[in-house]
Amino acid sequence: MADTVYDLLVIGAGTGGYEAAIRASQLGMKVALAEKGKTLGGTCLNVGCIPSKALLESSEHYHVAKHKLSKHGVLVSDVKLDLAAMLKRKDAVVRQLTGGVEFLFKKNKIDWLKGLAKITDAQGEVKKVDVAGTTYSAKKVLIATGSEPSSLPFLPYDGKKVVSSTEALEFTEVPKHLVVIGGGVIGLELGSVWLRLGAKVTVVEFLDRLVPGMDSAIATELQKVLTKQGMEFRLFSKCTGATQKGDWTLVEAEDRKTGTKFTLEADRVLIATGRRPVTKGLGAEEAGIKINKAGQIEIDDHFQTSVKGVYAVGDVVRGPMLAHKAGEEGVAVAEILAGQAGHVNYEAIPGVIYTWPEVASVGATEDELKEKGTPIKVGSFPFQVNGRAKAMDETDGFVKIIAHQKTDRVLGVHIIGPRAGDLIAEAAALMEFGASSEDIARTTHAHPTLAEVFKEAALAVDKRQIHL
Repeated sequence: MADTVYDLLVIGAGTGGYEAAIRASQLGMKVALAEKGKTLGGTCLNVGCIPSKALLESSEHYHVAKHKLSKHGVLVSDVKLDLAAMLKRKDAVVRQLTGGVEFLFKKNKIDWLKGLAKITDAQGEVKKVDVAGTTYSAKKVLIATGSEPSSLPFLPYDGKKVVSSTEALEFTEVPKHLVVIGGGVIGLELGSVWLRLGAKVTVVEFLDRLVPGMDSAIATELQKVLTKQGMEFRLFSKCTGATQKGDWTLVEAEDRKTGTKFTLEADRVLIATGRRPVTKGLGAEEAGIKINKAGQIEIDDHFQTSVKGVYAVGDVVRGPMLAHKAGEEGVAVAEILAGQAGHVNYEAIPGVIYTWPEVASVGATEDELKEKGTPIKVGSFPFQVNGRAKAMDETDGFVKIIAHQKTDRVLGVHIIGPRAGDLIAEAAALMEFGASSEDIARTTHAHPTLAEVFKEAALAVDKRQIHL
């Protein structure tokens, strides 16, 4: 095996890495993938997207049974939580999907090199990569090592009381009071899981709003809905440290507006202040690969690093840290290496927050466009008057569409509401092909469906919505 020269050697088995490996194999390349973990799938399948969504789904079922079914005439008495069973189901989902990737590797004849990989020689036509003490050769190398949770120097992880998102998926009992540091996607999703299961949840956010980067109107609505559900927020507040008091952690913070200091007593603290690229131990800098101040590997418009023949994708490079973005980039690299026109349209990459209601977005926000001076027109429509939403008893939220004032081309779509993560796919597809709000408005949407709110929002861009 060590004498084999691979066409492509991928480092990292997350979405970007394994999709690149599969596509490259489909295109006739001899491919190997190096992964230090015990399973394939990276953060997303093992300790990120998939297990968190499994818990979000299970906790929502519990919440519905306990608080919502009676409205539908379904009376369920003595609803109990079996957390061990919930965690077991989550683990089973992860095993099925990571096992599925392993099956795909065998199907596509991809060699899985097990162990930590380090680039030892990136010069010349053939690259050298050491994996667990064995050197492998490859014509091209793709770095897809992903990201890891960021830490706070004054509040280090202990894996039990002060945890990252990884440990927050494994609590064996529901926290009495979970303090979440960071009001972004990860903090709100995992906060929602434990809130539904009975925990008191307080979110401490440095900025004066939630989910920075999302449309501000959506962020405001999300805070209102989550507050109604019982989640508490301390916005524009800075965490300064913590002390231990028996089984409790005293989180120390300061209101940035008033300067008032306050303390939150928690039995669990989740640090959810973002993620950072993983490049340590890779040998990247020693090989001459440039890494910027943010810790990201610098790439050109074709994903090639500063070293010819070495490429990088996903969380380790610029752009949003999203699994599907990494996957698209991985496929694009494989196609570029095969002489095809691999490409990713970064203006049409959707993002989703899997709270309930869900939040989904694609394209530019209203704030961004106004800052650029782009002439825009905006239409929005609430789920409150949608027939399907009323039938579901899920009427929180709205759809917002932003179009160019002159051309009518859709520049951004932002949704908070039931199944927003599914609804955003239509918006992404239409934006990929340069659709106008008129195109959406003229498209027949089935009745009664949640998607009708999308059509009405498009009509509202020109103030001609029908049902409001």
